Amino acid sequence: MNSSSSPTDPTHAELLKTADRIRLQAQAAAVDNENSGRLTPELVEALRDSGLMRCGAPAELGATQTPPAVSLECAETIARGDAATGWCVAIALTTSLLGAYLPPKGAAETLGDRGSIPAGVWAPRGTARPVDGGVIVSGRWSFCSGVTHADHFFGGCLIDDGTGAPAMRIVGIPTDQLRILDTWHTSGLRGTGSHDVVAEDVFVPEHRMLSLTDTPVIDAPLYRFPLYGYFALAVASTTLGNARGAIDDLRELAGQKVAFGARRTLAEKSTTQTAVAQAEAALRAARAFFYSAVDDVWRAATAGDEVSLELRTGLRLAATHAARTSADVVRSMYDLGGGSAIYDDSPLQRRFRDATTATAHIQVNPATWETTGRALLGLPTDLSRL
Repeated sequence: MNSSSSPTDPTHAELLKTADRIRLQAQAAAVDNENSGRLTPELVEALRDSGLMRCGAPAELGATQTPPAVSLECAETIARGDAATGWCVAIALTTSLLGAYLPPKGAAETLGDRGSIPAGVWAPRGTARPVDGGVIVSGRWSFCSGVTHADHFFGGCLIDDGTGAPAMRIVGIPTDQLRILDTWHTSGLRGTGSHDVVAEDVFVPEHRMLSLTDTPVIDAPLYRFPLYGYFALAVASTTLGNARGAIDDLRELAGQKVAFGARRTLAEKSTTQTAVAQAEAALRAARAFFYSAVDDVWRAATAGDEVSLELRTGLRLAATHAARTSADVVRSMYDLGGGSAIYDDSPLQRRFRDATTATAHIQVNPATWETTGRALLGLPTDLSRL
């Protein structure tokens, strides 16, 4: 366990225990999740009951307002069982942070219920026109992970009131007021159900609107932690869990598999031993950097200090490095599995597809190296991406 996630708070200790229990349930449901393109109803109910899906929401709503390292470790743990389930947890808990930016009435409506599950795409893919008491929203958002089991969707919009440049806002819409398009046909992370959603002239009241450029309504260390950095970390946490799961799967296979014509198991071969040791070292190093960066920023946020560009850069470096190192680890385990790993009944092939799909996410794709590299070199940098 990481120093930053030491369960000094009994609630945090219970969350970590709950995550480990759900990990086993997610692992057992992984094939069904993938085949149906969504999490099983039983798994969704377990997640609702756990409180994990809104653990970033303010304590005023009855949520745990959990420190980042604890939440991220929960998502990582569940992804060890099934990456798609861990991914849905990561997206929901990140989205629940928006409760600190909403007016109290809007926060209570969208996140006030203990079983609330949010989903969201913050990119401004919608348009909104002001009307009395709110806005009328239309738009189409892609990559809406977990929307099939979410209660509210938070979508980015551009609002044009005719007085100047359109303003970006995020609006909270009940998912039963959206149309979900069956678009999520992918190589990996199929169980996330990350379909497109469409809003057609949906009224959103002012109290369900927020701006990420505004100061959060609630001042607390969790809401001083860089929001986009947290988002990148949440994505990366699931890749760490998926990589750990791939090593688990390979170890189980290696102890049993004897290649045709061979006398030794896969585990008894020196090439396997070397590859597993290298993968273990790489994953441990990436994970240590990941939680060290989280610790550094959390200390600053807790002290009330400004989170510097250097610290924010560290978060994004750690997230991208974790995601891409994890994909390398999974690929190595998949290669070791040989012909056994290519079949649908091998968890290693699912791990491999999930890993490569995750690295396509904008928060951890290769472009983030350029952004962080510019910051490290002292060049002008788009700080909104950190």
